[in-house]
Amino acid sequence: MTPRISRRTLLKGTLAAGAGLVVGFPLAGRSRALAQTPAVFAPNQWIRIDRDGVVTIVNSVPEMGQGSMTTTTMILADELDVPIDQVRIEQAPANPDLYKNPVTGSQSYGGSRGVRDHYPTWRKAAAAARTMLQQAAANRWGVPVESTETEPGAVVHKPSGRRLAYAQLVDEAQTLPVPQNPKLKTPDQFRYIGKMVKRRDTPDKITGRGIYGMDVVVPGMLVASIERCPVLRGKVKSFDATATKRIPGVRDVVQVTNGVAVVADSFWTALQGRRALKVQWDEGALAQVSSPAIAKEYERLSKQPGQAARNDGDAEKALGAGGKVIEAVYQVPFLEHACMEPMNATAHVTKDACTVWAPTQNPGGTLATAMRLTGLPKEKVTVHTTLLGGGFGRRGEQDFIVDAVEVAKAVGAPVKVMWTREDDITHGFYRPSTYNVFRAALGPDGKPTAWHNRIVGPGLLIQKGRSPDYQIDGAAVEGARNMPYDIPNLRVEFVNKDFGVPLGFWRSVGASQNGFIVESFIDEVAHAAGKDPFEFRRDLLGKSPRHKAVLELAATKANWGAPLPPGRGRGIAVVFSYNSYMATVAEVSVAPDGLVRVHRFVSAIDAGLAVNPDQVKAQVEGGSVYGLTATLYGQITVDRGRVQQSNFNDYPMLRINEMPVVEVHILDSGEALGGLGEPGVPTVAPAVCNAVFAATGKRIRTLPIDRNELRKA
Repeated sequence: MTPRISRRTLLKGTLAAGAGLVVGFPLAGRSRALAQTPAVFAPNQWIRIDRDGVVTIVNSVPEMGQGSMTTTTMILADELDVPIDQVRIEQAPANPDLYKNPVTGSQSYGGSRGVRDHYPTWRKAAAAARTMLQQAAANRWGVPVESTETEPGAVVHKPSGRRLAYAQLVDEAQTLPVPQNPKLKTPDQFRYIGKMVKRRDTPDKITGRGIYGMDVVVPGMLVASIERCPVLRGKVKSFDATATKRIPGVRDVVQVTNGVAVVADSFWTALQGRRALKVQWDEGALAQVSSPAIAKEYERLSKQPGQAARNDGDAEKALGAGGKVIEAVYQVPFLEHACMEPMNATAHVTKDACTVWAPTQNPGGTLATAMRLTGLPKEKVTVHTTLLGGGFGRRGEQDFIVDAVEVAKAVGAPVKVMWTREDDITHGFYRPSTYNVFRAALGPDGKPTAWHNRIVGPGLLIQKGRSPDYQIDGAAVEGARNMPYDIPNLRVEFVNKDFGVPLGFWRSVGASQNGFIVESFIDEVAHAAGKDPFEFRRDLLGKSPRHKAVLELAATKANWGAPLPPGRGRGIAVVFSYNSYMATVAEVSVAPDGLVRVHRFVSAIDAGLAVNPDQVKAQVEGGSVYGLTATLYGQITVDRGRVQQSNFNDYPMLRINEMPVVEVHILDSGEALGGLGEPGVPTVAPAVCNAVFAATGKRIRTLPIDRNELRKA
């Protein structure tokens, strides 16, 4: 039997206060059991209405701060036509058969896919339910269904003035066939979509009732901390736990895949046990790897041709045809996700069941991992997805899930495995570092005739075995091969060099570094041509109208070209990522000691349709924080296979006093929905660095910004 969870955590099958979040409630689609229970109308896996009129909506997208609980509710409640403040929301269980992403086919969430991939599915599901309720009312009244309509929570027949609440139609509606192509609302009928709606998770988060992975408490639960090899990918050779086992409160010490786990009554006791361990490590091949050697090898390889990711015209011929040639090298470092909530997971494994509680972006993968490690069939494994204290791609990995399941299986009791901040930063999955060579040629009219970009670095998808082409890595060239500027001769190359440092999907993935390098170098080309950076970009975007539209909107709202206070400069950038178009103008000043201060961001975004404009703004603001942190501070370095950063003292985050004003302007183009969680990041670094150049005349080609390079003599 799965143990009950204490009130501090989520009572299984019980409505938590505030946001109405229920984690792990065993739901099904229109199953035989539900069909035989007329007290509940459940036409699909997303919606339930009971005889008391309680409407329950199931959210399959983990809530990691992006607002999925709110947006899911808005879309389904709008199309169903129910009062949004009377709807409760549950987190879907791990069940890829029912809750897989309709585009990717997996129950895993990254790439800003929550709303944009589910929007048509959710609307159709809710419209089907609404149509069935209308048919049930029409049958009872003996009128054509076309003569009925809905108002929030009820079906009405205006010719006769009759009205039936949805709760009164549950039994009849449940017996009707589910329409396969229901009529959807038109935008003018929307009550919530496109409007600002308060977030449903906020009350529980600000009162402390919201349950993150670290908050989970299970009766009889032990806590574990794992001693990991200081060298990336290193393994345990042997260990001596004699001193550890003498510490009061230490219950067990077990070797697992990722190191040696000390299991104790409390987290602090487990940490004491770790300090007393004596471990011999097999450091492995990465013990010979250091950042200077990586950079040197990247530089060497940059002189060799790479595999073409894009090849328009003949860039080499155009570059050699005479005229002005601009050259530059840009470098970006490895980066850690640095989620505010370090990695953690809780598991309980018995001979016939496994339960996992985890802040995961990948419920389906968590289910598969638990099945693999326990040998249990999927019907014997339950995964509860808690709130996530930041995701950014890191929580799509499975290492922290493996920790919990392996330790719980070994000790035969519920175990929460908690990482320290040092564990988190020194044993992450890092954004790739890259070395990028650019050459461009200008014609007599000042327009670029050629563009050549060679990217050297590790292939993220190649390392993870997910690239269909083991020479061109889609993540590595994302944001570079699809650069929007109309240049007749354009070549983008990729040279794969992987030193084995673990790689992961970092917020906005390849667009994060390639947005920086492309938008910084196009700025260099503009200045070499003697052109205004905004006007230069705009002239090259004739074939990219959505890029052009957000660029113009951001520039207009930022008063581009207007005088600035002395010492300030403006920079601009525009990047496409995750089916959204984003432009940012930064206003920056640089102090005599080289300190960069960003005063203002003005951003414009076209994500097709802003389902909740307030959340669109919040995501752009959050992306600004994340991107600015990386621009000013972010850098993971390696020495003999050991990550040199360990906590926020040497891997700092942006502080509140450093936060600029962020203005967000939304352009609803009416096109297919784009993502929101990630597009706010890629324009930040180039806009800031271009503004630094405008203020100081000094180019930033290596991140993070080095204050010493900007310090006045």
